[in-house]
Formats: sequence, structure tokens, C-alpha cells
Amino acid sequence: MPLIFIGTSIVLSNWFNIYRNALSDLGHATRSSVAPIFNFGLSVGGVLIVIIGTKYLFNVSKALGIGSILSGYSLILVSVFDEVYGRLHFWVSVLFFITLAILLTIYIAISRELLRRLAALVALIAAIFSWIIHLVYRQPVGAAIPELISIAAITPFYIDITFKKACKV
Repeated sequence: MPLIFIGTSIVLSNWFNIYRNALSDLGHATRSSVAPIFNFGLSVGGVLIVIIGTKYLFNVSKALGIGSILSGYSLILVSVFDEVYGRLHFWVSVLFFITLAILLTIYIAISRELLRRLAALVALIAAIFSWIIHLVYRQPVGAAIPELISIAAITPFYIDITFKKACKV
């Protein structure tokens, strides 16, 4: 759900550059005309992640449920404390991306299928390396690419475990 709002915000922003900007630049309340769309999408997505964590994932694994709740809540915080808040926004964003890595690590630990575990491990490593390249070598200049890689890394596994549990209910 948040990806729809992020994509819409990117399409509607003629100034946004995936190599020079962070996704959160789209949510800057005073500099971005698409901030309401972007931040609303993040907040709705965060609420949905919390609900899924509570209703489905907590029953799969307490760690996965708690991790999902923390991830969803931190995504809500990213939308509430947009870039106008400076360092506070930075830290809630860091928290969100760390919770994504933790969720993927938990998925790896609880998954019973070797192929899924290996695929999730490769995805986690790709996400971590994208952040290392960005933070150490400043490539790309903006954070949007490592942000999108991190989101893409967890999405298929999050959908997999959510649908498996939701279909059993």
C-alpha cells in the first residue's frame, strides 16, 4: 500500500531524482507539494503493518509479530516526523530500516524451507550492502535507492508469510 503512494508521489514530483534524493524528501511538509500523499501513504501502511503483525504474524512467531508491530509503528513515525523535524526524522527512518532488517532476519530464522531462507538471506545481504555503499562511498548521493532495495528485499517474504497465515485462518 505505501508503495502505491510513494510511486504516485514520485510521478507527481517533477523535481524528484532517485539518485539524488531520499524518498522522505517527498514527504517534506514545506518543500514538497506531494507531502500529504506521501505521508498519508506511509501512515496508512504503518497502520496496516501493525494490524497484520497483531492479527496474523504474532501467531506465527512472537518475535515476528513484535517486529512487525515495531516496524509499522516506526513507519508511522517516519510520516509524522517528516523531514521538517531534521535529526528526529533521520533517527525514526533509521529505526524503520533496522526493523525491516530484523524482520527479514526473523523470517530467515523461522522459515522451514531452505530455498526461502537462502533467498531471504541473499535479499538481506543485498539490502545491507546497498546501505554500506551509500553510507561509506556516498553512492548514490541520495538514499532513495538503498531505501527501495531494503523495501524490495523484505516485501516478497512479508507477503509470503502473511498470506500463508491469512489463508489458514
